[in-house]
Amino acid sequence: MHQELQQHINHFITISSEELNEVLQYFRPLQLKKKQNLLTEGSICKHNYFTAKGCLRLFFINEKGIEQTTQFAIENWWLADYTSFEKQQPSSYNIQAVEKSDVLALSYTGQEKLLQQHPVMERYFRLMHQRAHAAAQFRIKSLYSLSREELYNIFSSAHPEFVQRIPQYLLASFLGFTPEYLSEIRRKTIS
Repeated sequence: MHQELQQHINHFITISSEELNEVLQYFRPLQLKKKQNLLTEGSICKHNYFTAKGCLRLFFINEKGIEQTTQFAIENWWLADYTSFEKQQPSSYNIQAVEKSDVLALSYTGQEKLLQQHPVMERYFRLMHQRAHAAAQFRIKSLYSLSREELYNIFSSAHPEFVQRIPQYLLASFLGFTPEYLSEIRRKTIS
């Protein structure tokens, strides 16, 4: 599992092998079963998760009791409730494995020590957050400016692996519509 993170870090920053080996000591490997929870609403997000293999999702349960997926993390993506993680306060989200997954967990205190002792990692995490922020901005704009069909078509073109891999009801939740409506759009697209 550490090899995937090592390759990912090396892709974004220059770091010596010796220092990288020290950095990797801060991460704890976890093997998750499908639908296993890493975070439940009301608890504090104590870890930042790097997905080495598999898929995670961040979701909340709305006032009607319906799960609303806001984010996914497949291989080489990070996931946490960053408000809860940063402030160490109760979360309003849940994090769950969509499929059997291997992740590396970086604790809040571990991340603080890591960044103090290895300042080069500040750049790595800044780059990760910039990419995530840009993706969130694109998603929000798309939700407001595109029709539901356009939203699905753009998403499926940009991320065909998601469309094939993620259960339809989760994909519908992420895109903001019902599984039935997603089936309707898919039928139109195939025709």
